[in-house]
Amino acid sequence: MESSTDTTAIANTATPVTTPTTTATPDLNYANLDRLMHSYQAKLTMGMSPASMMLAYLDWLFHLANSPGKQAELITKTQRDTARLAMYASTAAIPAPGLKVPPIAQDSRFTASSWQVWPYNLMSQSFLMVEQWWQNATTNIPGVAQHSENVVSFTARQVLDTVSPSNYPTTNPEIVETTIKEKGRNLVRGANNFSEDLQRAMLKQNPPKSEKYVVGKTVAATPGKVIYRNRLIELIQYSPTTDMVQAEPILFVPAWIMKYYILDLKSDNSMVKYLVDKGHTVFMISWKNPTSEDRDISFDDYRTMGIMSAIEVISQVVPDRKIQAVGYCIGGTMLTITAAAMARDGDDRLKSLTLFTTQTDFTEAGDLMYFIDESQVDYLENIMWRQGYLDTGQMAGAFQMLRSNDLVWSKGVQDYLLGHREPLNDLMAWNADGTRLPYRMHSEYLRSMFLKNALFEGHFMVKGRPVSISDIRIPVYIIATAKDHVAPWKSVYKIMLPLDTDTTFVLTSGGHNAGIVSEPGHPRRSFQIAEHPSGSKYIDPDTWKASIPVQKGSWWLKWQEWLTLNSSGLVTPPVPGGSHYCFTPLADAPGTYVLQP
Repeated sequence: MESSTDTTAIANTATPVTTPTTTATPDLNYANLDRLMHSYQAKLTMGMSPASMMLAYLDWLFHLANSPGKQAELITKTQRDTARLAMYASTAAIPAPGLKVPPIAQDSRFTASSWQVWPYNLMSQSFLMVEQWWQNATTNIPGVAQHSENVVSFTARQVLDTVSPSNYPTTNPEIVETTIKEKGRNLVRGANNFSEDLQRAMLKQNPPKSEKYVVGKTVAATPGKVIYRNRLIELIQYSPTTDMVQAEPILFVPAWIMKYYILDLKSDNSMVKYLVDKGHTVFMISWKNPTSEDRDISFDDYRTMGIMSAIEVISQVVPDRKIQAVGYCIGGTMLTITAAAMARDGDDRLKSLTLFTTQTDFTEAGDLMYFIDESQVDYLENIMWRQGYLDTGQMAGAFQMLRSNDLVWSKGVQDYLLGHREPLNDLMAWNADGTRLPYRMHSEYLRSMFLKNALFEGHFMVKGRPVSISDIRIPVYIIATAKDHVAPWKSVYKIMLPLDTDTTFVLTSGGHNAGIVSEPGHPRRSFQIAEHPSGSKYIDPDTWKASIPVQKGSWWLKWQEWLTLNSSGLVTPPVPGGSHYCFTPLADAPGTYVLQP
């Protein structure tokens, strides 16, 4: 069995990739001159590679210029749409059915009834018609690479979003009505909100009202002890609240692109507290927030120093008991790699595997693929090379761009023009408490997963040998979320192809994070669930979704029942620091790593 509890050694068995330069101080050579220029240039390009953007644009432009049929189609559409819009404009001032250009999916900017009244109906329909035209102009052009089409279409939407009539006080009826009703007080509040946000951004402070969510007090407050610490993780064991517990403990492997306490928010929506109160022994990995000193931590270090170290410690706390492992997002990807390597090597210490919004195939990895190609990865490496990590602000900017009309423009309208701030909840406060990503790890992750799809294609190397998802034979429970922009549910579903073991797949309402924080009693939650025994035939995702009934409520209850069914009975709980306990607690939960700014 692999042991990795040494607190000083760093494993160097990551997937063979182009190893980034690890010199902390730039050398005065030509390569480093290029890197230095790109790292400063990125501040002006929002981290986007100009070469990648230009190549995509030229790919689209040259193929469009060489497609007279497509040009004729767009000219015809322009003429037809102009005529339709002119006819609509002549009747838009009277209540009558007319032109109805639908918005793109999940665009709620024009749903209010006031947008159906002249002249705002004409404004919104004109904008949506232009948006639809550009969607046609940037897609389905013969010969254009799919990546180029995605980039150009995405960029066109970003540019159009800046001129949407919903963004301006004189062309948005909701702003006009509110301003008249409140005699401009909404604009005064909005100006104050803008000033406060600008000041906080310059000082790199968290959003307003986030101060009431204090880690260790109002969130991440489930009692427990840090029982182990190394350079990369703190391992938390939560204190039992029941006289007896299920024999097999649960180990959470959260994503290291976020802090773990999304799984331990307030007491009424804490997954950790829910499981502890149901009689489970729960362990949690809390990742260190890397600095420039951690630039050389590799992708495989997160397996050895992270997951394997935790398994070694838990195996000493509860010897001769298997572990029910749970992975979230990239933590789930690494947990899948770990489970496959353990299965390959005959290490049977895992009892079951649960994966939250976890991708193993990266060919359809959602809107993030707009930013990933060889040029963009090289550009990101240059950014990280100078500072030693990828900053939280750089990641947040990319995620905001994916949903700019919701996260940028609509939020700006609400906060600065309507003068209304959405109350900050614990999930929003957590989302603002970001983490960094080490230079080497993130470079290896992007190259091995996004560019090479190494895990799914069977050539991801662990200890010099490839691992295969198909080697996993323990029961697997998979949760995907219906509105996930980071790990689209159909991409998550692809793990059903190589798996040949008892599998349960759940599709829940909500997004990448809100769908997971789906505690019992949460309003408007629903899910679909189906079991797929080992040896059963594959069902494609569309057929699966159409054939599985929707259930109201939280999927947590079904999952907890599944965890209990995969347990071997009740035992006396191990109490951190109690008699016969093999580790001296180092600190109270939530520990120190989660508090690192």
